Amino acid sequence: MRKNHRLRWAAIPIAASLAIVLAGCTQAQLHGFLPGFEEGQPAVTNQTDRIGGLWTTSWIVLLVIGLITWGLMIWTVVVYRRRKGQTGLPVQLRYNMPIEIFYTVVPLILVLGFFAFTARDQAAIEARFESPDVKIEVIGKQWAWDFNYVTDDVYSAGIQGQPDLNGPKGSLVESEIPTLVLPIGKKIELALESRDVIHSFWVIDFLYKKDMIPDKTNYMSVIPERIGTYSGKCAELCGEYHSLMLFKVKVVSEADYDAYIQSLRVAGNEGQLDNDYKRNQNLPGTSAPTVQEGN
Repeated sequence: MRKNHRLRWAAIPIAASLAIVLAGCTQAQLHGFLPGFEEGQPAVTNQTDRIGGLWTTSWIVLLVIGLITWGLMIWTVVVYRRRKGQTGLPVQLRYNMPIEIFYTVVPLILVLGFFAFTARDQAAIEARFESPDVKIEVIGKQWAWDFNYVTDDVYSAGIQGQPDLNGPKGSLVESEIPTLVLPIGKKIELALESRDVIHSFWVIDFLYKKDMIPDKTNYMSVIPERIGTYSGKCAELCGEYHSLMLFKVKVVSEADYDAYIQSLRVAGNEGQLDNDYKRNQNLPGTSAPTVQEGN
């Protein structure tokens, strides 16, 4: 009884200290230092809180397991170390059934738990909208991006990042980086295509990326919830200028989105860019051209 009483009093300051530390954390710290979380700001998309929660909770569980494991190892080394004057081996045990069952059941529960929560969140993230407000086709190419605004029948063609000769070494011309414009609060369906090799569409602050595979369409369904400009890049090594295959996602108001679509029409970008060029057709013996005619 006295031992339990002492443990109870020891747990109170530990719990209080933990509460104070967590209360002083920023949103970024509470979400495991993931990008896209700022104090007083909504989540970037409808899915970032879910992804951040899965990430942070998993790390908390794993750290607790690590602390228990390290604690038991250190305790064993200290308590059962060889004392001065001791000789021979300690008493040898063949097995300990309760401990063996514990070591089997607990990892099984952890694996099943991680699998269940991951499968639950994955199903929610991958679910496609039945009636999206805006449909956009994203085409990856070596080494840039094309955007077909399917719902509005306009397009934007991009080029790979261009060095800024007047800026710091390694900087790019920001105005020439392909930009995908999305309206805030709308159900967006992105159809991800590749024109040549495997690419990967990654918007960093969305905490989500998806491969783009030739002859296969993958989909990303998302609702942008915070106005701003977010960096994106290809996350799959796709050739010589992979590092220059950058883009930006600009989340704007509905009025600004309509104005942008109209600007594409005024610029003559009506219709849709095709997706005909396939790198996997350019193989020896298939009458492939000796000179490529663009991407």
